[in-house]
Amino acid sequence: MDISFELVARDEEAVQNQLAFIEQQLPFVNIINVPDLLRYPIRSWQVSKYIDRERYRFIPHFRAIDFDIKSSRLNDIIDEFDLQEVLLVTGDPPPNMAHKIYDTRVVDLIEAVKKHRSSISVYGGFDSYRSGVRDEVRYMNDKLEAGADALFSQPFFDLRFLEIYSEQIDSNKVYWGISPVITEQSKRYWETMNNVVFPADYRPDYEWNTTFANDVLKHCRDNGGSVYFMPIRIDLAKYFQGIKV
Repeated sequence: MDISFELVARDEEAVQNQLAFIEQQLPFVNIINVPDLLRYPIRSWQVSKYIDRERYRFIPHFRAIDFDIKSSRLNDIIDEFDLQEVLLVTGDPPPNMAHKIYDTRVVDLIEAVKKHRSSISVYGGFDSYRSGVRDEVRYMNDKLEAGADALFSQPFFDLRFLEIYSEQIDSNKVYWGISPVITEQSKRYWETMNNVVFPADYRPDYEWNTTFANDVLKHCRDNGGSVYFMPIRIDLAKYFQGIKV
């Protein structure tokens, strides 16, 4: 089982602090994945210079709508930064509309990157709360058929829902997302912006969230699959002290 930590590159200090915590406190982490967030000055692939790539696998995210499918720009970045693994997502509309975007479909981009360098590991994403299970599973399979090696899920908050998806796809091709939500405000955000339906027993506190994470880890040990943690604005030490890998 692989375990990834999603590092948010708000600035250089934030990158260094998160890496120091991972190195000192999370010996079970073997992958660092980095979302590409336009509101911050560091692009995902630029984080490579901070990562000990002898120790960690590095998976930067790329937004498909930022790349013209006919251009070599993405492949040039892959070559320049010697990237061995990439995660391709569609991407949200940019905060600044002066930022140029394209009609590039992530499925087409997965196929194009694989054609450029067949040895690279390409990952796609999926969001269990975006649409119905049947439509999302069909979209997941489209990405795998285009050449994706595995998929990273948006965070789950209900083990029963995760189990439904795990019955629809080879668990060894999934990195199940976990994101602790420890305030009512954050809970409302996930409900409003991401259509999340929390289980009736959900509590936005550390105890509930660490228990849930341990349940997902057990599911992966029993059924295959991997995990990635998306810890957003929490006390990392308080949260991870309860995680049992």
